[in-house]
Amino acid sequence: MTPPAMPRKTAPASPAAPTPPLPPSLEESVGSAIRELRQRHGLTLAQVSEQASLSSGMLSKIENGQTAAGTDTLARIARALGVSMGMLFSKYDTTGTSAQHVKKGQGMEVVRRGTRSGHTYHLLAYDQGPSKLFEPFLITMDDDSERYPTFQHPGTEFLYMLEGRLEYRCAQRTYLLEPGDSLSFPGTVPHGPERLVRCPIKFLSIIVYPQAAA
Repeated sequence: MTPPAMPRKTAPASPAAPTPPLPPSLEESVGSAIRELRQRHGLTLAQVSEQASLSSGMLSKIENGQTAAGTDTLARIARALGVSMGMLFSKYDTTGTSAQHVKKGQGMEVVRRGTRSGHTYHLLAYDQGPSKLFEPFLITMDDDSERYPTFQHPGTEFLYMLEGRLEYRCAQRTYLLEPGDSLSFPGTVPHGPERLVRCPIKFLSIIVYPQAAA
């Protein structure tokens, strides 16, 4: 008589590795920093919102990461708190390195002179301390219904065309920019879009600011 087969022992299943928590979003990080700075100075929502020309409800939403604030709003909050604007981003992407990782579509949308419906400016780097070193923008345009303003600013600007075709004026000359083309010029020279030839248009605009001598 064949003895009954002994049941095979199976190794206990390994517990699934816990999913690492997602890092806080930019809005959550900025809001948390604003709340900590406000409380550190013993200020109320009403006091800061009044100095920053905001409603208390809007400031509360910003502190709780429920809404994104433009650079102008953040600059007013920083002034009300008596800190540099860079301090508001001190909790964002603090991974022990100086690198800053901005995921696709998560650049901060900002308002610049000339911004209108169909034109968006996404700022791709934020925390630069008390003085700006550079500003990288991803600019999207899909509406050619109005004339564009002329820009002038310190430093050097570099454009890199990603999509569409654009006529761009720099001083008295106009350049046709197509995907892969680049254009660089002193920011003090009057410049700006002249005509949207083929939409949608996307290009990078990187402004490098001059630094004071040590």
